[in-house]
Amino acid sequence: MSNFKKSVLVAAVLSLSTFAANAADQGKGKVTFTGSIIEAPCSITSEAADQVVELGQISTASLANMGSSEPRSFSIGLEKCDVATMKSVSITFDGTPDGVDAEMLKLIGLADGAGIVITDEAGATIKRGTASVSKTLDQGSNSLKFSAYLKGTSAEEGSVVPGEFSSVANFTLAYN
Repeated sequence: MSNFKKSVLVAAVLSLSTFAANAADQGKGKVTFTGSIIEAPCSITSEAADQVVELGQISTASLANMGSSEPRSFSIGLEKCDVATMKSVSITFDGTPDGVDAEMLKLIGLADGAGIVITDEAGATIKRGTASVSKTLDQGSNSLKFSAYLKGTSAEEGSVVPGEFSSVANFTLAYN
């Protein structure tokens, strides 16, 4: 092979390797997978494990005299349920208790004078730290439905303080 042909071949190989090197780094990132394996008859759907329920912008007037906001629905999805041995589930919501009514969740932030109440599908209050009524499970997929709303904690005028708030309710499932 002549020196000219060798030079052309080397140049072509170097061009291709430079192009390939540049093409391989035109963007990159990382994907992290997390989760846990649990000893339970159902899996919790990924959407249900970490949720945000938007309660909205609630007037102080609606919370005055221990009033309440409109309930906002949310659900906890269960999938691949095998009900051969455990046929029902109850749920316990826990979090920081309100300073006036420990059965409600405390508001964190500038807002004050109200707490968060969680109810089951039938509208019955689920007290913070107390298990709900058991719900019978279906084989396969299930949706546990709830609502949450703000409730004023005092009948005293001016006790509701406006401002941003958040609150966290951790939940624990118990199968029977």
